[in-house]
Amino acid sequence: MSEDNKDLGGEAEDAFEGANKQESNFADDAKKAANEFSDDANKAIDQLGGENKKLIAGILAIVLGSLGIHKFILGYQKEGIIMLVCTVVLGAVTCGIGASAMGLVGLIEGIIYLTKSDEEFYATYQVGRKPWF
Repeated sequence: MSEDNKDLGGEAEDAFEGANKQESNFADDAKKAANEFSDDANKAIDQLGGENKKLIAGILAIVLGSLGIHKFILGYQKEGIIMLVCTVVLGAVTCGIGASAMGLVGLIEGIIYLTKSDEEFYATYQVGRKPWF
């Protein structure tokens, strides 16, 4: 019986080692798949982000251009604050003429944003950081 037990013990050790190898391979495959998924997801988000910023910034510039919200969307905080202050302060002092002027600026910028190609918009406003027109 002791020889039978030794044979069973050896078989159990072999099975255990095989299971460990399979577990290790599975873990490596899972890590590889997760990294590939993460890379692909980041690429897709980056591609959508440029287009979405163009579309969102363009529509907001046309609809709410005088408030400078489209500037904040693109990351131009200083220019957005300038537009907002000009709209509120000059609008109050000049009975809306300042707000109308900022609205016109927003309308023009919105049209420019939406008529540019995605690559041109990205290169000009997100990479090149061109704040006005």
